[in-house]
Amino acid sequence: MAIDNEKVLEKLKAKFSDAVVESVDFRGDLTVIVTLEKVHEVLQYLHDDAELHYDHLSDVVGIDRMPRDPRFEVVYVLHSMDDFRRLLIKVMVAEGDEVPTVTDIWNSANWPEREVYDLLGIGFSGHPDLRRIFMWDDFEGHPLRKDFPLRGKDFDKTWDPDTIQVL
Repeated sequence: MAIDNEKVLEKLKAKFSDAVVESVDFRGDLTVIVTLEKVHEVLQYLHDDAELHYDHLSDVVGIDRMPRDPRFEVVYVLHSMDDFRRLLIKVMVAEGDEVPTVTDIWNSANWPEREVYDLLGIGFSGHPDLRRIFMWDDFEGHPLRKDFPLRGKDFDKTWDPDTIQVL
């Protein structure tokens, strides 16, 4: 029997009343904003609880909300493969703060967390291999930040294939 969004939110608020900041149920998609301090516990609970059983993490997304404070949002897109429910968990992150990794809960978080780190500069504490995934190692900056130059930092230089290092 499928569990509805109201019941999911009720269970979350009962277990983590101090962690649930806000919730929105829009067109059948439930989004819950939780505190940074409790995000790992909340996600572990959503994965392990037999009734909720969000067993699939399809994506981790970073959003630059400049000039808002805190500046960033990290959004976890969860699915329960039992009855195809979807849940979005958001956490607000100030510049310089790190989010605890969820690679210990879902292996599928590895590359999306690296992508968020590379393109937005949001760190994930405890990540097993947090390094750049798209940009080269000595690239300065994070291209999806709103304050990144629109034309890039070095796009005016002539491209020389002899200077590219192959790993």
